[in-house]
Amino acid sequence: MRKVMVVEDDALMRIHLKQMLVENGFDVAEAADGIEAISVYQAFEPDMVFLNITISDKDGLAALKEIKVINPNAQVAIIVVEGQQALVMEALKSGAVDFVTKPFDQDEVLGTLKKSLG
Repeated sequence: MRKVMVVEDDALMRIHLKQMLVENGFDVAEAADGIEAISVYQAFEPDMVFLNITISDKDGLAALKEIKVINPNAQVAIIVVEGQQALVMEALKSGAVDFVTKPFDQDEVLGTLKKSLG
């Protein structure tokens, strides 16, 4: 079973994305902020991470960069809202493989997983 980590500070959004992934056969871990994301990443060793770019404590870009230091091959898709194109570009330059927008669309999320994990 593929392992996916969801990093989202909005509890309802995090639960929604987790439920979507579980219903599609993924083992899911979650984190509510950037600091928690790093420790959960190291313990869970997910195949894919969905990481909100604007989370609290340690922002998403900082968490992305730290995850890429831990594992240069980490598959990380950032979570954004409309109008965050500059952050998307910076995240892609920092090693993100893709992005998904909120509110979550199941086809977009599953397409990102398929593209990133093969």
